[in-house]
Amino acid sequence: MNIQTPRPKLSTMPRDGSTSLVPGEARCPGASVQELIARDVVPAPDVLRHEHCDFLGDEDISVDRYVTQEFFDREMEHVWKKTWQWACREEHIPEAGDYYVYEVGPFSVIVMRQHDMSVKAFLNACLHRGTKLRACEGEGSTRDLRCPYHGWTWKIDGALSSVPCAWDFPHVEPEKFALPNVATAQWGGFIFINLDENPQPFDDYAKVLIDHFKGWDLSQRYVSLHMAKELNCNWKTAMEAFMESYHVYETHPQLMTATGDANVQYDCYDAHVSRFYSAGGTQSPHLDNPMTEQELINTMLVGDRSMVSDELTVKEGETARCVMARYLRKVFGAQYQADLSGYSDSEIVDTIEYHLFPNMILFPGFSLPMVYRFRPIGLRADRTKFEILFLRPVPSTGERPEPAELFTVKEEESYTIVPGMDKGLGSVYDQDTMNLRAQQEGFLNQYKAGRKAGQTLGNYQEVRLRHFNQTLDAYLAR
Repeated sequence: MNIQTPRPKLSTMPRDGSTSLVPGEARCPGASVQELIARDVVPAPDVLRHEHCDFLGDEDISVDRYVTQEFFDREMEHVWKKTWQWACREEHIPEAGDYYVYEVGPFSVIVMRQHDMSVKAFLNACLHRGTKLRACEGEGSTRDLRCPYHGWTWKIDGALSSVPCAWDFPHVEPEKFALPNVATAQWGGFIFINLDENPQPFDDYAKVLIDHFKGWDLSQRYVSLHMAKELNCNWKTAMEAFMESYHVYETHPQLMTATGDANVQYDCYDAHVSRFYSAGGTQSPHLDNPMTEQELINTMLVGDRSMVSDELTVKEGETARCVMARYLRKVFGAQYQADLSGYSDSEIVDTIEYHLFPNMILFPGFSLPMVYRFRPIGLRADRTKFEILFLRPVPSTGERPEPAELFTVKEEESYTIVPGMDKGLGSVYDQDTMNLRAQQEGFLNQYKAGRKAGQTLGNYQEVRLRHFNQTLDAYLAR
């Protein structure tokens, strides 16, 4: 099958067939996501059966935001200190005294389970001479928080309990030396923190996400895989690579036989939430020859031929999407001891991705149950920690498996070495991140040369990048 560069007159023609090119309204010809899911046997929930995208402009996005220390420092002050960030999962701190240290840039926060099973968070610094109470990110359990330098000790609720040689500190009033509290919120099995002293309530901040996920209770999932990789690029460079499908044509050509890449749906809601909705069981509009529904099924099995079965034969009147969804509902239901009868065809086979500003990406579907997190490492504008968690359904027995331990991959190593990672999916992640160092170096080249100092984005396929950057700019302008 030949792959051809799409003809410009097609890729810019509005779906209604008119020849006027109103900025932001042009769509690639072919079946839209909404047209595909309308033919599903088990219909998608209402939250998936709409489009929400406006034209957000076509100005270049400056590259200084990816490479300069000045911009990075402004982000630390006006974004990372003012936004809600997912710190850990509930299952990371199940018992009183359990803690998780979350770090971003120069900030370090201890999230701790209390005796009444509530959650509190504190700045990770001794109030004596500033030593971190826990040296690095990670989880553990303790009866108190004791400074490793001089032994000052706090209870798990943050109250000061002990000062060695207290006679020498008559000026220290214990009630005034509680560890500074950091705001917390809990939703969907996640624990969030916000370093702002008077943050916007989380329910307001993430309202769209909370509303959309009412039918997707992520608290009933467990962490079956947790990996991290350090990347030589800015955190935004890394995250934006996962917010559009425009790169599939060049970066993931093997996916084009079962992915309508140029026909992905993009939705932008309030300032903090956007969505990417890619239908499975359809081919790229960039391919020459139409595939039969049976051929589509066969391409969807790439990477796992063990799934070949008579149950994957497409009968007259059926679509590849519906056949694959019916089969995966049965196979995954047995594998994970979960009742998947309530999942629509779309939730089983499609790629549905939400972004919560600034750095969290969630997939509510079942076959791709990922959550991503992107964070600056220390005070380096060109270093990022990229994390992937797989969230699988808690078995119908109600017994929650222990969360998977973190597995760290070096930049030069493949994602396929991660225990539990599907080899085909790991290869896709390799392709996703192989461009990022070169893109970061290209940004720096552009900035230093002073010739073209901005990214030029597509009006529709890269609208989520523009939406994200506009929210970022709004925070920086406050």
